[in-house]
Amino acid sequence: MASTVANSQAAVKERNKSMLWLLFAVGAMFFWGIYGPILHEGQIKLGNPLRALLCVGAAYFLMGVLVPVVTLSASGGLGNFDSRGVLFATIGGALGAAGAVCIIWAFRNGGVPNYVMPIVFGGAPLINVLMTMAMHPPKDKPNPLLFVGYVVVAAGAAMVFYFKPKG
Repeated sequence: MASTVANSQAAVKERNKSMLWLLFAVGAMFFWGIYGPILHEGQIKLGNPLRALLCVGAAYFLMGVLVPVVTLSASGGLGNFDSRGVLFATIGGALGAAGAVCIIWAFRNGGVPNYVMPIVFGGAPLINVLMTMAMHPPKDKPNPLLFVGYVVVAAGAAMVFYFKPKG
């Protein structure tokens, strides 16, 4: 009886843990959803997009370097980095930073969050799926509804872009 209870508790804990990713995905959606308007406001108030980029870099440093260093140090995980993992993670970070630069330059050249961000966040999932399929080819041919999804996402982003509130 005790082992059945323990197994049941372990199953509940694992199920709860397996859905924790969703909480973080929703967090990223929330943070990135407000990223554009806040960044644009900062860029306007700073008067120069490079000043805004400097602030973005400082924030990335604080959150992307100091937090992991402290956390990894506390758990003894600062050693033994896989070189290919470092390469891919660094390229990923550079791609993220390049995206931030592109957003800042889009704002600098007349784009506003109501236009820029739907393009970015409508198109990014499409590119993500293609890149993931290129890096990890699926065992089976993609379902044709995947391509219908591409059209729906693109149409949705275009509708948000076109029918956004004015003013």
